[in-house]
Amino acid sequence: MKLAYYPGCSLEATAREYDLSSRAVCRALGMELEELEDWSCCGSTSAHNLNHLLAAALAARNIALAQKSGLDVAVPCSACFARLRKADHLLRLGGEIREELEDLVEFKYTGEVAVISLLEAVVARAGLDRIRDMVTRPLEGLKLACYYGCLMVRPPEVRGFDRVENPEMLDRLVETLGAEARQWSYKTECCGAGLSLTRSEVVEGLVGRLAEAARAAGADALVTACPLCQSNLEMRQKKSPKIPSFYFTELMGVAMGLPEAPGWMARHLVDPSAIVKSAIGNS
Repeated sequence: MKLAYYPGCSLEATAREYDLSSRAVCRALGMELEELEDWSCCGSTSAHNLNHLLAAALAARNIALAQKSGLDVAVPCSACFARLRKADHLLRLGGEIREELEDLVEFKYTGEVAVISLLEAVVARAGLDRIRDMVTRPLEGLKLACYYGCLMVRPPEVRGFDRVENPEMLDRLVETLGAEARQWSYKTECCGAGLSLTRSEVVEGLVGRLAEAARAAGADALVTACPLCQSNLEMRQKKSPKIPSFYFTELMGVAMGLPEAPGWMARHLVDPSAIVKSAIGNS
């Protein structure tokens, strides 16, 4: 299975462990990721607040690159996924907006390639059975709060991803790895990523609520698919002890026994190593 891969800006810097774990896990699953040549920023999070047409064009340029490759494009970052899916939705609508975007980007949209989240690529295309067969160190005893955030599933007519109010794809994945997905009502609440630098006090309140809700649900840690959410969850918690947060690909790598996994954990701002050791020690 071969997919185009759009890493996005965060995975080049603050979320480097997400990029490394995504590539390693997909390689182990037999999924070939071909990074889009000359990809560019999708405009998240500021461009769409300033100029909607420019924001759509920034994302559409990357869709044009994927179209040129002839491959469906997998996007690990929820924010990037939101922007590329929005642009793809506008292009599929046709009419004047499509003409404007085609003119700006200098391509002819065909609609032949799909924009999918990396989570969906792993769960729906590689398949949970395949993943289950590769688990060598099940994460038994690890209780997780699966955090989808607000961008992955909304609005439903654009995203087309899982259930809107109570998504389950990430829950099913972590349970396939041997962990327990705890039930909680904050799966799709906003962490305030767009305000992380400008209104940090607002973000601290939002993240504090998420952390408390995860603890109240009996979770040892959170698991997410968004580098913006991950940064907030680690940086903006004020109450100690802080609850750790993982990218789903990191947990897959641990459960699959990939040797690179300890190096990913070392990059976290909230050290998750004790929880990981406890989980795999039970297996």
